Amino acid sequence: MKNNHSNIYSFIKISLLIFSFLFVANNLHAQPPLPINIDNAPIDGGLSVLIASGIGYAIKRSYEKNRK
Repeated sequence: MKNNHSNIYSFIKISLLIFSFLFVANNLHAQPPLPINIDNAPIDGGLSVLIASGIGYAIKRSYEKNRK
């Protein structure tokens, strides 16, 4: 009989924990909401690095292909 009560209490504790995480996570946001008027998106350094690495990879591939 005691084992049955401990299982019920464990289930209730776990259920409350899960529901509390669900309700708290609903109110958390990683970043503020976006502004309504978005005209242009800036091209930052990340895109420049990707373009430069792509150009470097293409040059390396063409150099290795011409070397053979």
